[in-house]
Amino acid sequence: MAAPRPGCYVGAVKAQRREGYGLYVYPNSFFQYEGEWKQGRKHGHGKLLFKDGSYYEGEFVDGEIMGNGLRYWASTGNTYSGQFVSGELHGNGVMQYKDGGKYEGEFSYGMRAGHGLLVDKDGQIYQGTFHNNKKHGGGKMTFKNGDKYEGDWILDQRQGHGVLHCADGTVYEGQWRNDVFNGQGTKIHCSGVIYDGLWINGYPAAQAKKIVILGPEVIDVIQGSAITLHVQLQNEEGEVSEYENGRLLEIWAGVKNHQIPTSSSTSLFKLIEEVERKPVKTPFGFECISYPLMDAVSGSWELKAAVPVSGKSGFALADLPIPKGDIEPESRLDTLLGAGDAPSNEDGFEGESLRPPANQRVEHGCVVFRNIMLAPPPANYQPFMLLDELNKKGGKKPSGRISAEKAEKMTVSQEKIVDSRSEVTAKGYKSKQDQHSMKNSRVLPGQYVIMVHEVTMPPFLGQTLPPAFKLLRVLPEKTKVKNIKKETVKATST
Repeated sequence: MAAPRPGCYVGAVKAQRREGYGLYVYPNSFFQYEGEWKQGRKHGHGKLLFKDGSYYEGEFVDGEIMGNGLRYWASTGNTYSGQFVSGELHGNGVMQYKDGGKYEGEFSYGMRAGHGLLVDKDGQIYQGTFHNNKKHGGGKMTFKNGDKYEGDWILDQRQGHGVLHCADGTVYEGQWRNDVFNGQGTKIHCSGVIYDGLWINGYPAAQAKKIVILGPEVIDVIQGSAITLHVQLQNEEGEVSEYENGRLLEIWAGVKNHQIPTSSSTSLFKLIEEVERKPVKTPFGFECISYPLMDAVSGSWELKAAVPVSGKSGFALADLPIPKGDIEPESRLDTLLGAGDAPSNEDGFEGESLRPPANQRVEHGCVVFRNIMLAPPPANYQPFMLLDELNKKGGKKPSGRISAEKAEKMTVSQEKIVDSRSEVTAKGYKSKQDQHSMKNSRVLPGQYVIMVHEVTMPPFLGQTLPPAFKLLRVLPEKTKVKNIKKETVKATST
């Protein structure tokens, strides 16, 4: 039907009123209606066309848009199909947005209100209740990264109680405010870490910030004895983070590493290259090389674990000061590792199944490493061999005896490691096998570094706690025996 001039009507008429089907162009020429009429009013099915290209096509009642219809907005490109009341979106309908989003559900006077399903331009899906076009009340949402939330909403933000299932397997259940964790809640991280407590603005209120090894700054242990280390996770105030569980901690030991002099031969460089782990700086003023640890079975000398020398494991140390300790030496010690044979286990522990001590999970902010022992030096342990080689290059020779002051300054890797010449002389060096057995039956006396560091993967909240460390002094076993004898003699004389 050809469009008439503005203010003109072309169509059926009854009793001088528009009745039936007709086309009318309004005087302002902005509106044009083509459809059914009744008693001069739009009534029935018709199409109202706007000058900018927008339109409505559907039901009319007494001149008003009422009932089911289709609405298109030329300015936005959005399309709505559903129920109308007095020209407004009201009831159930589907809104298709130009950017690819879609809403299907209830409307109230042009606004999303009530229950509905919203898919935004990024493919995120929300199903729940709405108020004034915003997510409000209970609802479920699937985010574009795969996370899923079910719980309370207020004005498009998660607020109240809710459960979040992350794509990586992490789960949080608890209170929300301003779209983040706020209040009491439990987070089960995909790494196994669990925090059950108070949250503030998305972070634990009592979050662990450091690892602390309890006990003295320097731990003394008799040669061949096991130790038990108690470790805590603490917050910035030094309080135990008892609401944390599941962080994975690992224990390591280290010895001092030596720098190769520039005058050293090529063989020395090759020797150090064979150590397949990089030296790590320590707060003690020297670099450290890993030393094997093992589990000690209670009540026996059976070996359960040791760290392979050829591994590539590393560790980091926190930059914290620690007091220097003195080693109490045995008086008749003069056989020095640096001037003698390098340790070997070819006659000692060959064939043993050795594994590192098991990593431990934190429980209520605490963990215990039980029955930990420093293993005997493995065969051809490079730090000791390097020390021996360096001493030979420097022309050092074993002296007949060393002073107590010098013995106190020894470390296992860089100073002369002692043995008892008096005992060796008494036994008369029975055989090479006895000599190796004596060397390999216990860790060599001296100073070591014990480290506990976090190996939780992936890190909890994206951060790994800085490691903790202690100095460990291994005292000769006969020192203990000698002290016991002295105490016995003293008791007898009194």
